[in-house]
Amino acid sequence: MAIDIQAKLSNLNTSAQKARLVIDLVRGKPALEALDILKFIPNKSAEPVHKLITSAVANGEENFGVSREDLYVYKIFADEAPTRKWRRFGARGRFKPILKRSSHVTVILREVE
Repeated sequence: MAIDIQAKLSNLNTSAQKARLVIDLVRGKPALEALDILKFIPNKSAEPVHKLITSAVANGEENFGVSREDLYVYKIFADEAPTRKWRRFGARGRFKPILKRSSHVTVILREVE
């Protein structure tokens, strides 16, 4: 039975749609290769996802005694978090809503068998 090593990131200040553009690049890759890929991506959400995978790798080493070379990204997904509703007042007394979206990112690593 495989061990699932998990790490979560709550309330990332990026929409789930934009976070998915980054996490789709690393799904299924070895953990160390995923970290190398994320290091060179210019997107805003790449740095927090890099930190999240680093944290998951550290969880695997400390809590389960798994070597970092043996880990790969089994699952990674971004869900929508609560949206902050903001407002701006427009011409002629109109109301312009602004939606500040955020996301929750979860990564699950597994050991290569």
